[in-house]
Amino acid sequence: MRVKTFRGNSTASIFAEIKAEFGDSAVILSNKSVEEGGCKIHEIMVGVEGQETPVQTQPTRDDVLGDAINSIPEWNQEWNQIKGHMMALLKPQMNLNLLAPRQRLALEYLEREGVEGKVIMSLFHDLRQDPSKQILPVLENIAQVCPFGQKNWPQKIHALAGPHGVGKTSTIIRLALKEKKDNPGARICVASADQGQGKGRLVLRHYADLSGLEFKDLATRDDFAALTGESHKFDKIFIDLPGLSGNSELESWLAVCGLTGTCDIAVHLVMNPYFAPAQYTAFLKRYKSSKLKSIIWTKLDESCSYGALINTSYESGLPVSLLSYGSGLRNSLKSAIEKDFWRLIFKHQLPKKDETSFAKAV
Repeated sequence: MRVKTFRGNSTASIFAEIKAEFGDSAVILSNKSVEEGGCKIHEIMVGVEGQETPVQTQPTRDDVLGDAINSIPEWNQEWNQIKGHMMALLKPQMNLNLLAPRQRLALEYLEREGVEGKVIMSLFHDLRQDPSKQILPVLENIAQVCPFGQKNWPQKIHALAGPHGVGKTSTIIRLALKEKKDNPGARICVASADQGQGKGRLVLRHYADLSGLEFKDLATRDDFAALTGESHKFDKIFIDLPGLSGNSELESWLAVCGLTGTCDIAVHLVMNPYFAPAQYTAFLKRYKSSKLKSIIWTKLDESCSYGALINTSYESGLPVSLLSYGSGLRNSLKSAIEKDFWRLIFKHQLPKKDETSFAKAV
């Protein structure tokens, strides 16, 4: 990691200089002010991954092949084309007439819904072994559901990651209010680590003040260390992570902030259901981490198909923990359960609204 310190008369000018040199890939390590000659000088130290020459090691054959395919855009594009041609050759061999009528209809529906060919072929392979097999148990092995709650998710710290604009901040507010409603005596903290999105931070602070929640602003590694050090004061901590761009990766970002290793944290990837397939692949690569535990789907009411939910679970192996829909705080967030999830896929039916409003907790 390359570390550089910027100095100036105002933080705004320093941040502009940092953005001009490093874009959005810089991580703030410290932010302080000093007195020099009677004037106040601001010093901001940032770190940037991938700016140093790494220690040379002997690469394996798989490392060389993986780097060649993944790091060079032309190779990556060509490899995707090869996979597409292979699927085009294999698909005619997938005779759906070998399946029972109910199985065939289900696969045809899923294909129209946008489920990718490799997932359809995997389902076909499992179903053709037994004409009496129901498709739902097979699908449940591909797209697992793990409802968000203390039983399944006992970690004290929950961080929401994902690209800009997917609804991380609003989901944290809903989660915090739900936790307060379910456990009135719970000590809840919400924190913003997204220093590039001032509006989201202000909204999070606003709702924390309204509902009596503790709010923390996380700008440096020391801020994260202080929060984890006093985590015993809280029952739940929800952190709004920044969107990553460029060559930034979640695992490296968490390591810089000291949130890897034995830290009691679960990271959840927040996604919308209407990105292009290539975009989901890029997101899963960028947000891959040992701390990433589940997927949260938001803005479900704005989508016309839901095949992406199955594709992403198949590609990542992550369970779905929460389903979110609508723009308000009322009746817009529900723990994912199999019944609701598959009704959404096959019937386009959003989860039934909980008559108890989260807004009562405000």
